[in-house]
Amino acid sequence: MLTRRFLAGAFAALAFAVPAVAQDWKARYPELTLAVIPVENATGTTDRYAQLTEYLTKQLGVPVKLRVANDYAAVIEGQRAGNIQIGFYGPASFARAVMTGVKIEPMVNQKHGNGASGYYSVIYVRADSPYKRIEDLKGKNLALVDPNSTSGNQAPRFFLQKAGIEIDKFFGKTVYAGSHENAVLALVQGTADAAANLWNSETDTVVSRMATKGMLKKADGSPMGQADFRVIFKSEFLPEGPFAVLASLPDDLKAKIRQAFVDLPKADKAAFDRLSDGKDLDFTAVTLKDYQPIIEMLKFNDDQRRKS
Repeated sequence: MLTRRFLAGAFAALAFAVPAVAQDWKARYPELTLAVIPVENATGTTDRYAQLTEYLTKQLGVPVKLRVANDYAAVIEGQRAGNIQIGFYGPASFARAVMTGVKIEPMVNQKHGNGASGYYSVIYVRADSPYKRIEDLKGKNLALVDPNSTSGNQAPRFFLQKAGIEIDKFFGKTVYAGSHENAVLALVQGTADAAANLWNSETDTVVSRMATKGMLKKADGSPMGQADFRVIFKSEFLPEGPFAVLASLPDDLKAKIRQAFVDLPKADKAAFDRLSDGKDLDFTAVTLKDYQPIIEMLKFNDDQRRKS
């Protein structure tokens, strides 16, 4: 027979047990790491993501440390090793991680000011150069970004190949600059005749952000802006890269991280705006299916490389 004392004790035990279960992950993960790919220089990236890590620390209840990766592969390998619990990827680096067996789950990506959760790959030349068409660059030097960059390598290889142009044979020299900013700087400094990069809209590009920071100057010291560059190639639309978590994380922790990102635009607008200089609108929920076209693009590029 169930007594009143027995039921009271059972409910009390349950009340203590539920919070304990919910907090179990904190014993396994007393600290979390957020790693981001190097779109800009390390100082700029640290400044851009500092408020986000502070916000995540408050929301999750454990310290969240920022790691600015030296290259795209560092985020992939860090998540493969389990040292990075949350990673920010470009679509191609995320696809490469999945293709090479890294167990991760995409959560959200950024919705830009034009309402699109994606962007384009472009090839820039200087506006004062004689190059008007992609064909004018035959034998010239091209600055790419990183082997695992979407806009800075994989997309231009894919779409130019479709147009009959094989990058490594068409250009006189190709170099990996390491970041989107470095690729633009190679073009500004004249060590490259063209540079691959990302393009969100007419008013939101790596070039426009660099100009805002005063990073672009002509030889005479005068400032450069978007008008000083000409786009001579533009890809088809590409999905924006995701924030992704390790699939092995406890479900309650993954849910808490996901909710923190979903809430960010309203819960800490300053931290959200800092990610894009105030040019993004929101986050969009994403799944692996959203990146299947990028996986197919990488498979195509890999196959072309093996044939060459």
